[in-house]
Amino acid sequence: MTGISAVVVSHGHAAQLAALLPRLAPQVDELVVVANLPDSVPSSLPDRTRVLENGTPRRLAENVNLGIAASAGAWVLFSNPDVVPDDGAVAALHAFAARSGRCGIAGPRTEWPDGTWQPTRRSFPTVRGTLVRRTPLRHAFPPLERQRAHYHLDEDVSEPVEADWLLGAFLLMRRAMLDELGGWDEGYRHYVEDIDLCYRAMRAGWERWYVPAAQVTHHWAQVTDRRFLSRHTLWHAQSMARFVTRHPETLARL
Repeated sequence: MTGISAVVVSHGHAAQLAALLPRLAPQVDELVVVANLPDSVPSSLPDRTRVLENGTPRRLAENVNLGIAASAGAWVLFSNPDVVPDDGAVAALHAFAARSGRCGIAGPRTEWPDGTWQPTRRSFPTVRGTLVRRTPLRHAFPPLERQRAHYHLDEDVSEPVEADWLLGAFLLMRRAMLDELGGWDEGYRHYVEDIDLCYRAMRAGWERWYVPAAQVTHHWAQVTDRRFLSRHTLWHAQSMARFVTRHPETLARL
């Protein structure tokens, strides 16, 4: 088993895939798109793109696992539809990760569309920080300004550095690690899957690395930051509850 397989889940994101797929396809050996809704893929697809169409919508983690199971690469690259990788981004992640036998997850330096740095390397969450981020307290204490340790806001590094967890918008994952962990946890309705994956990887002795030589642009919607009373904030709360239920020892930090 060799090579890099890419998995992209589209929940009606055909327009975004039209920008992502032509940039991603030349960088990987295999490209799998999981169409979670009708009309989720653009009319034109790069060569060697395989589409898996769901009869009924599934959770994100379920769809990622479907793509993993349908692919064959020793490495699996998961990308959100709203990401556009620079040329060579996947190669830079792979070149670093392949040098370490214990690197299970590698993530890139991420920028907003205006070119400013987007902090995607983060510390595992705490109770205090989570309450601020998910309640009206965020107006008084803006997380992306005040939670400097959580987001590593003073560490826009230029060399690879280990991470607690990496935002799951664009992740290169070692298949051996995924096999050992049993893939993504399908019990999450939405959100926190990336924290859970990185936490379980840590517990199993797998390293998570932030690799700034790899660069992508992320059109991060920040849906849970727009309103405090919405289905998305409910899903996030349910996911955090699942995380601490599955990993009760984290309450010492959370």
